[in-house]
Amino acid sequence: MTPPTSTPPPTPGRKRRRTSAKAQTWSIPQLEEWGLTRTQQRLVVVFGSLAGVLVAAIALTFAISAIGNDFEPEQVTASVIGTEPRPEVYKGWPSSKVFAPIAESKADPKPLTAKELFPKTLKEGRTTLRLAGGPRLETDCVAAVWGQGLADLLTRGGCTQVARGLYASADGRYVAQYTLFNLRDTASADALVTTLTTMHRGGWVRPLQASRAAFPAAGHTEASGHAMGHYAGLVWLGRADGVEPGPRDDFVSLSLTVRATEKAIFRRIVAASPAPAPAQ
Repeated sequence: MTPPTSTPPPTPGRKRRRTSAKAQTWSIPQLEEWGLTRTQQRLVVVFGSLAGVLVAAIALTFAISAIGNDFEPEQVTASVIGTEPRPEVYKGWPSSKVFAPIAESKADPKPLTAKELFPKTLKEGRTTLRLAGGPRLETDCVAAVWGQGLADLLTRGGCTQVARGLYASADGRYVAQYTLFNLRDTASADALVTTLTTMHRGGWVRPLQASRAAFPAAGHTEASGHAMGHYAGLVWLGRADGVEPGPRDDFVSLSLTVRATEKAIFRRIVAASPAPAPAQ
């Protein structure tokens, strides 16, 4: 008698679900939450977006876990380091093939709107963030940042829009700002997020002002940059008291929660993708 096949334990923090390799039903509820129709969901599957979302989430988990552990910032002179608010550490990620349909802005010409990007509440798992400042959408990208090097990079990248939203956790312990730049193409977005690996110490996004949330002056904050086709998104977060995160501070979940604003980008992938060929 053949012994029963053992199954791996479920991932912590997530309910175990039965899956089908053919139907991939595990993905449908999440896409429905994002506002995609059944037809749009099939498009996402066809173009590999689901695999990209899963890989990106896993990669982000390892990346943010590494921030503050093995990341060693370069030594720079005091004259180079900016005096404006900026993150202590930063990690940038270039665009993946998932975003190929929106590699150029001409394939995705519809302007961004603050409404599509920044809901009043973001919730992922046990983490809840509420909009505290903004949202603000501007066509003058340079005015939303400080640092001449960063300003020049945005100008060369053909930046036409910058959107910012400031969130605070429900208990007031954390603050997080998400910034999205609408650039010319993937090359411009990749250049922005990778150059900021060193440039962030001499140029960064200006924080939004709000009475209920603010980045602490001279406090510890962390950031990451994510190129998504012709878009570049910057995640900036920290504790409201400016103290470095401890064992009980889940910055991974915090970052994933504020990145829920990127659901709007995945809808644009679907809109820019050609319709799949009809089944034979």
